[in-house]
Amino acid sequence: MHIKTEAAERHTLAVIVDNEPGILARIAGLFTARGYNIESLTVSEITADKTVSRITIVTSASPATMEQIIAQLDRLVPVHKVTDLTAQGAHVERELALVKVAGTGDHRIEALRLADVYRARVVDATTTSFVFEVTGAIEKIDKFVELMGEVGLIEVARTGIVAIARGREAA
Repeated sequence: MHIKTEAAERHTLAVIVDNEPGILARIAGLFTARGYNIESLTVSEITADKTVSRITIVTSASPATMEQIIAQLDRLVPVHKVTDLTAQGAHVERELALVKVAGTGDHRIEALRLADVYRARVVDATTTSFVFEVTGAIEKIDKFVELMGEVGLIEVARTGIVAIARGREAA
């Protein structure tokens, strides 16, 4: 007997839901119960009356498993719509990170130089440390954090991915 396994691919999902208590727990529970990993998760209200939220989920799964995930999310009552932005095509993804770096002398100068190259902003500074704010694609932030590791990285806080489809149509 030959069992065929499909390679897992990274997918970014936009899930539009009623903004009610427990919905995030139900969605996370769906992933947990079926053994799906959530790589990134962000939630925000998207309407002026704060009744609807958008959840952006990054996960990796085979195409068949991704179909199951989307179908199961669609069946949850307060879910209005699930869009696989990866399958849909061109979309924009961004993440924000706060990066704390300590250093004096040449390390401090190098941290500022690298921040300029990566368009990171200084949002807090002391005589011995900085907190940089950097936004962009995940690869850009990963590289910035890696480089800060060489000049005095102390701590990193990341928001998770937010994403939106390109063009005129809503997710």
